[in-house]
Amino acid sequence: MTVRTNKISERTSRVIVDGRRQRGGLPKLHTIKAVAEALDVSSRTVRRWIENGDLAVHRVDSVVRVAEDDLRAFLALHRQN
Repeated sequence: MTVRTNKISERTSRVIVDGRRQRGGLPKLHTIKAVAEALDVSSRTVRRWIENGDLAVHRVDSVVRVAEDDLRAFLALHRQN
């Protein structure tokens, strides 16, 4: 897993991206743990956001991933001036 610097909000400037290259225009997907680490919150907090419908996710069987665009949209909605 690599860390790419990419300013996505005033609070955090880190986005965790899997080391694999994405092909075919597919979105970059993040694990719940990676999102929690990037935002400096607990995994449970990220799961609460998902359960409340605040953060959109992609589910395949029991695998849950957060698309980078969905994470950016979530952060934009929760940005404080």
